Amino acid sequence: MKKVYNHFLLRLSAFAALMFLLSQCGSKKSETTAVEVSDATSQTVQLDIEKPELTFGFIKLTDMAPLAIAKELGYFEDEGLFVTIEAQSNWKNILDRVIDGQLDGAHMLAGQPIAAGAGFGRQAELVTAFSMDLNGNGITVSNDVWSKMKPNVPVDADGKLIHPIKADALAPVIDEYKKSGKPFKMGMVFPVSTHNYEIRYWLAAAGINPGYYTADNIQGQVDADVLLSVTPPPQMPATLEAGTIYGYCVGEPWNQQAVFKGIGVPVTTNYDIWKNNPEKVFVMTKDFTEKYPNTAIAITKALIRAGKWLDTPGNRPEAVGILSMPAYVGADSVVIANSMTGTFEFEKGDKRSMPDFNVFFRYHATYPFYSDGTWFLTQMRRWGQIPESKPAEWYSETIKDIYRPDIWEKAAKLLLAEGYLSQDEIPVTDGYKPASSDFIDGTSYDGKDPIGYINSFEIGNKD
Repeated sequence: MKKVYNHFLLRLSAFAALMFLLSQCGSKKSETTAVEVSDATSQTVQLDIEKPELTFGFIKLTDMAPLAIAKELGYFEDEGLFVTIEAQSNWKNILDRVIDGQLDGAHMLAGQPIAAGAGFGRQAELVTAFSMDLNGNGITVSNDVWSKMKPNVPVDADGKLIHPIKADALAPVIDEYKKSGKPFKMGMVFPVSTHNYEIRYWLAAAGINPGYYTADNIQGQVDADVLLSVTPPPQMPATLEAGTIYGYCVGEPWNQQAVFKGIGVPVTTNYDIWKNNPEKVFVMTKDFTEKYPNTAIAITKALIRAGKWLDTPGNRPEAVGILSMPAYVGADSVVIANSMTGTFEFEKGDKRSMPDFNVFFRYHATYPFYSDGTWFLTQMRRWGQIPESKPAEWYSETIKDIYRPDIWEKAAKLLLAEGYLSQDEIPVTDGYKPASSDFIDGTSYDGKDPIGYINSFEIGNKD
């Protein structure tokens, strides 16, 4: 197959820089294997596809991996879909292009379709039937800030820094900046990004006010101890190096890039802030799913298969090679491998095992749980993006219009019949996870009690 052969050649060039890693983690697949992956799909039963030619968007982050894998391994083609994947410049652009119909779907921040349906920012009827990953983000500070933070971080008996590192270690540094009349500035990727809510959560858990959104202050900086601003993910390291910001929250590989370049130190990950938190989602318009229902199911099928492949032991080195291709993330393969292969490097040389830093399938990661979406709504209310109090019923009604486990379940049942999934890989759920206190401050979250959760915080709006 000419297409598979061409993909193999591209993959081969990306793998050249990764030979040392692959020699330890497993060898790359040969051309013959790549053809077998594409050809061994006779059990796929194609639906009656209403729109076979599709264009999807993504931002250059490692968590776009399910899209790259579904394309490169032929999972989209198995479903009768001919997909073009295009990198986009920023999150606003990707949102606008999906709403305007220029993209049929996209890798998006989980908060984007939720905000579009909840009244913050540009309004539209968007849906997600597929959660792309869990975890995957980090918070990095400049070398100068780290030198001031580090003495405040407790160490163990061997003198090794104790993780997770809380923002308590940053508080005295912020006070020092305040006394010198210098505002403390940090970056995040978008107002409704997981990164915005995670860095706010981390700061507020240490008594540091990250600021509120109001009608007159759409930057979210009212009463702020730290001034948060938007920077596109690939520009984070350069912005930090230029001194425009002193730290940031972003997805990979842009925390590891700071370590690689020697310009900053990651101090915590979002796995530590909220264990196995939802991250990106795949988004389509509600109109698309209604006009092309079989196409929406087929897309979801291909992405579920990609997620499972990514979490199958031994496949990550090949995934790193694919992601390092210029058409996808395009970062150095060694930088991508730092987090994608089960480790995470904090201070240079302090590489720690983090097998769950990037999760694409385990723990039912691909299922769009209502409780995951509801958490984003609570944070929008907590920080003022939702300006008025809402009843508990509003939260459940709003999220059920946006998160579509019904589409996921149709796709999963077909994959079960085709032999791609087992029964235990399909969750038995009402859409809500059990209450959990797996947060850096130990606060318990129950998606069925959003008001109680909002009111449990010392810093934040109360209802």
